[in-house]
Amino acid sequence: MARKQKDKKEEVINLDAILFKCRDILRQAKNSGSFFEKRDMMLTLVFLRFIGEKYEDGVAHLRAQLIEQGLNPDDDNIISAFFDDATFTDGTYYLPPEARWNTIINTPAPGLNVALDTALRSIAATTPDLKGCFVEGTFTQRNLDGNDMKKLVDEINKISHKRFGEEKDLIGRVYEYFLKEFAVNATKEEGEFYTPHDIVQLIASMIEPFDGTIYDPCCGSGGMFIQSAELVKSKQGDISKINVYGQEKEAATYRLAKMNLALRGISHNLGPESDNTFTNDLHKGLYFDYIMANPPFNLKGWYNDNLKNDSRWSDYDTPPIGNANYAWILHILSHLNQQHGVAGFLLANGTLGDADTINIRRKLIENDKVEAIIVLPRELFITTDISVTLWILNQNKKGGMWHGRKQRNREGEILFMDLRQWTENPVKGEQKKKIELKEDQIKRATEIYFKWQAEGTDGDKYAEPELYRSVKINEADGIEANNFSLVPSRYIEFVDRDSNIDYDKVLTETASVVSDLLKRQKENDDILRNALKELGYECEK
Repeated sequence: MARKQKDKKEEVINLDAILFKCRDILRQAKNSGSFFEKRDMMLTLVFLRFIGEKYEDGVAHLRAQLIEQGLNPDDDNIISAFFDDATFTDGTYYLPPEARWNTIINTPAPGLNVALDTALRSIAATTPDLKGCFVEGTFTQRNLDGNDMKKLVDEINKISHKRFGEEKDLIGRVYEYFLKEFAVNATKEEGEFYTPHDIVQLIASMIEPFDGTIYDPCCGSGGMFIQSAELVKSKQGDISKINVYGQEKEAATYRLAKMNLALRGISHNLGPESDNTFTNDLHKGLYFDYIMANPPFNLKGWYNDNLKNDSRWSDYDTPPIGNANYAWILHILSHLNQQHGVAGFLLANGTLGDADTINIRRKLIENDKVEAIIVLPRELFITTDISVTLWILNQNKKGGMWHGRKQRNREGEILFMDLRQWTENPVKGEQKKKIELKEDQIKRATEIYFKWQAEGTDGDKYAEPELYRSVKINEADGIEANNFSLVPSRYIEFVDRDSNIDYDKVLTETASVVSDLLKRQKENDDILRNALKELGYECEK
């Protein structure tokens, strides 16, 4: 009987349940601070848990290797040579005893705040990659009640990659949860969105950022980089061949990204500090092989007068000052390798046909920078339900060999895809409706794109109603004829399922059914009248 109760308890342990409990603890606790302070506290705890778990796994793996080689892992000389080092085994960071999760979880409640800040100082002092990641006094300045902090630490102890290995970016997922649950004042404009794994997988599958340099101008918690690295690993690739560059405006999120990337052993350059990408481009003059991004949608307040003659849009028009969508496009283009750079990024659907951006859009199209426009289904994000568009820019549409595939010349041609009907995969257990793209759908979309790129594909006739179509700029019903709109519904054939209906046949059948119903109704009326008449009651007709 006791065994059954234990199994039942384990069944209800899931990531959302743990985070919900943490949220409630922080909401009820005194001195828990603002949303941002709560978030930073939680994310720092999760980081300590993960780096501690990685250290423990690294130690166990190294011990097994040493034993296999006939060495004693408990020998002082062996410990000094193999364990007391800055890094060892699969990029695992050496953690001083006071910074290890086992030390933290076994610290009595009254001393937890001091122990946690001591752990952070120790990690920062011994790990150069994590310099500047932690706020001094994160826990002691808040001075959360020891019992409340103990409850939090015990809940965080339940979060493990071993238990939740299906989550490709656990830190990012935790980040998303607390944005959703705590951010009463966090608006869509602030761009605090975690990009779901399936969307990142779609982008990465299409642009294939598996070697060279990758850039994200609004990198958030680093989720794009983390998930791309996971895809590289899944293809037996080498993440050491990837160098990531990014920038993040929000200081706490910047610190989180550095923690996240360091934890994964991903080489990165996020600049010396957090800063605004538009007003202070930390990677000015650099060009990248791949760019992946999920910028804040319809961002207002991005512009100041210093940007009026900025070099990023000197060959185009200055983007509308009330909306940053095209500023993001031109910023991305300015950093894209001019010979072979490829970019995949998300923007609000309105960007496809805004009247006040037509001149920029026309030049982008005429300069042959736009390769594909893919409208995604609604409800892909937890934090917003809108449908968004995946843009793919390509600096080389002339063809040739690329990633082992022969590509045809695609100049003057754009591929449109509309995936808004791919909504048949709801995610269970979410508080709001959410769908996801499945592996076969991602594969299908990627195959459409690669086939279109391939040598011998007849671009003029490459189409499937209500799904995709290849369109030339100057064809009769092409992009120029549609006033340089990039709205896929302008080009992809809509199937009119009513036009082939034989209305005479349908109405004849309907009349027959109605006639039969009326006949039955009359028969029932007659039966009811006769029954009442036999009882001595006459019904008027």
